[in-house]
Amino acid sequence: MKDTLYCIGSVLLSLLLALMSLRYITHVWLLAFVYSFQIHFGLVAMTGCLVLLRLKRHWYAYMLLSVAVIVLGHGVIMLREFEAPPAPAETPPLFRLMSFNIEHENVSNAARIADFIIASSADVVNILEAAPLRPHILRLSGAYPYHIGCGAETNECDTLVLSKRPFVDKKVSSLGELWRNRLTRSAIDFDGTKINFLAAHLAKPYFDDFQTDELVDLSSAAGAIDGPLVLAGDFNSAIVDPHIQRFMRRTGFHSVFPEPATWPIRAGRLGIGIDHVLARPPLRLKTVERIKDNMGSNHFGLMAEFALDR
Repeated sequence: MKDTLYCIGSVLLSLLLALMSLRYITHVWLLAFVYSFQIHFGLVAMTGCLVLLRLKRHWYAYMLLSVAVIVLGHGVIMLREFEAPPAPAETPPLFRLMSFNIEHENVSNAARIADFIIASSADVVNILEAAPLRPHILRLSGAYPYHIGCGAETNECDTLVLSKRPFVDKKVSSLGELWRNRLTRSAIDFDGTKINFLAAHLAKPYFDDFQTDELVDLSSAAGAIDGPLVLAGDFNSAIVDPHIQRFMRRTGFHSVFPEPATWPIRAGRLGIGIDHVLARPPLRLKTVERIKDNMGSNHFGLMAEFALDR
């Protein structure tokens, strides 16, 4: 019986590790879900290998355990790769930003989300899948007089940017060919310093190669902007995804470590971060925290503080 369980477990763990290891050989978009969960599946594989060794101390189980440890360890290294030293604690934040995918069918919680936004201390708010907030735009304008999306610059309401200060530059454009008007570019003056913002909503990575094309467009948009730059939004992929890794290296953005888990909701802190807040020097992230209440969304929102290296 032990030999049978050992053989079945060895086959299943071999398949799991082989699927995760494909990222180092080629990109298979159908496996993008697996790539984002590399650390989680690495832990599962390592635990499974320890169970195999309890059943039978065999060289193949030791080999699988070694591969699992390497895959898990490299996942952690990749998470830390883009971490920048935080701004000194005594440095006051220049501004605060909220980024939140509220889920396009979350109509019943729209009023509560609007109340939360108004009561927040965020200077800039990015809302993805913002259609439920369309009836509340007038009320939101009391706290945030300036906005992009949902009738301003575009009638579409996937991406909504709210600001307490006037925009000195604003533009709505598309990423790739799957969805329209999912990239918002803006600039705001904070006490004499122009800060640039990109708000993006990417396709799911297992929708063929659409996300790959979107990242190329997003990289071009970031490269065309000089000066301090913030990129925030729903990437639908963790930072360990091979394409997100290449994008980060190409554009020079920094993240925090560990990034707050934002999906799936039921996993809580054990989930993955598919919603990101990124900064490009001389802008520096002070903090990025998860909003505790998802308010009916299938994502958790993020609140971030930024400082500027003078």
